[in-house]
Amino acid sequence: MTSSTSAAAAAAAVSLSVRLRSPYLSPIKFSQFGFSRSKSLQLVLPCLALDASVKSVSAKGEMEKENKLWGGRFEEGVHESVERFTESVSFEAEELWVHDIRGSIAHANMLAAQGLITEGDRDLIIEGLGKIKTKIETGEFVWRKDREDVHMNIEAALTDMIGEPAKKLHTARSRNDQVVTDIRLWCRDAIDRILIRIKQLQAQLVLLALRNDGLIVPGYTHLQRAQPVLLQHLLLSYVEQLERDAGRLINCQERLNFSPLGACALAGTGLPIDRLMTSQELAFTAPLRNSIDAVSDRDFVLELLSANSITAVHLSRLGEEWVLWASEEFGFIIPSDSVSTGSSIMPQKKNPDPMELVRGKSARVIGDLISLLVLCKGLPSAYNRDLQEDKEPLFDSVKAIIGMLEVTSVFAANITFNGERIRSSLPAGYLDATTLADYLVKKGMPFRTSHEVVGRAVALCIAKKCQLSDLSLDDLRGINSIFEKDVYDFLGVENAVNKFTSYGSTGSGEVQKQLQFWCSKLDITSAE
Repeated sequence: MTSSTSAAAAAAAVSLSVRLRSPYLSPIKFSQFGFSRSKSLQLVLPCLALDASVKSVSAKGEMEKENKLWGGRFEEGVHESVERFTESVSFEAEELWVHDIRGSIAHANMLAAQGLITEGDRDLIIEGLGKIKTKIETGEFVWRKDREDVHMNIEAALTDMIGEPAKKLHTARSRNDQVVTDIRLWCRDAIDRILIRIKQLQAQLVLLALRNDGLIVPGYTHLQRAQPVLLQHLLLSYVEQLERDAGRLINCQERLNFSPLGACALAGTGLPIDRLMTSQELAFTAPLRNSIDAVSDRDFVLELLSANSITAVHLSRLGEEWVLWASEEFGFIIPSDSVSTGSSIMPQKKNPDPMELVRGKSARVIGDLISLLVLCKGLPSAYNRDLQEDKEPLFDSVKAIIGMLEVTSVFAANITFNGERIRSSLPAGYLDATTLADYLVKKGMPFRTSHEVVGRAVALCIAKKCQLSDLSLDDLRGINSIFEKDVYDFLGVENAVNKFTSYGSTGSGEVQKQLQFWCSKLDITSAE
């Protein structure tokens, strides 16, 4: 920048600072921060320095810039700030390059089969793409932001490598159908990775259940003690939720597995391409029927992020339960040191941080879904550049959910349940009250009446500071004469659990059936 330009920028800075100064704020005393006013202007208002250079780019800079592959109708180069703002290679290259090369190979094979390029050109293209693949894998490939995205980087590098034949690769293809092909392939593979982690967590939860046979825990509703349940039953409830999570992902994968390749920009092409061929080579179910729909909709990404969000909510609820149970107030869970962290100031602390972060990261997974919903809600038909913003929430959601599943599996493998503490806590809360009401129903009493009778029995226990099983038969008959000696077979948490017999209930027999089902489904043969 010349001295006259610097002076102009400084003058503009002073002028702007005067115009923008709030009447409610005192002027900044720059000296208190240890730098001069002139230097502070450069720090506070860096946009002014940019403004001085916005209107012109040096001739030398223009010479150094590479012509864009789409630049034929343009007389001026793209400004550096626009390139920085619009590039996507910095966040998509690592994720999409494998799929981009795979799609390009399938496209080249189809072009050759249809006579749109020669077999010799096809072979050169595929050989060149193979070399680029090797360079990327070994870290030798240089990703250039001035080439905007993963597609243009690979195509430009291929052109540098093999020349004219590379320029034929984009025949009957637009970046619009190219990028969505890459994303569909990426999502398909991502779902496979998530499904593996779901199955691993399910297996850990089943193993945890097997190691805690017969342990009864308080069941809660409204965070108030409700009824006694087998711990195995509770753990298997999360296994069931994860199974539905897996089902949603499988359904999503089935729906997204259709090929957009060949839809081109939006209208298709008049060239004699074979979309069925590329669809089959890329293991898609079939080509998408409508070319406009093929390039414009991201509902499959929304569906994946929605499925991830539901999984994240399930994991967050499990995390919340285990964080509570690891507290001194509960003391039901003892995490090993390997899955705990300490405090920087309190020496005694042992925190279940992994599950707290599982609970916390559910927020970002849900946020990724909301970001993409808002992104898509106002888009006109066909492709819009806004859709470039679909990738970061997608990649983030998948990374987060995989991490959450992995760490929850590790946590489940490294906790023990404090049976003594749990058993000592069971008398509180009258957990057998509903079973007592069922006893009265079996004696012929209407349920609403039995509900009232047991409520009166609980009130008597509160007054006498005892449990239902501590009431004498005379105490109970003083409430209602229907009670007999067999009532004590229904009182106490062990008796209460044994009385559950309905399908899917917490009764020992039913829980054993559930365990057998999951052990068979997950190929688990023992608790080890």
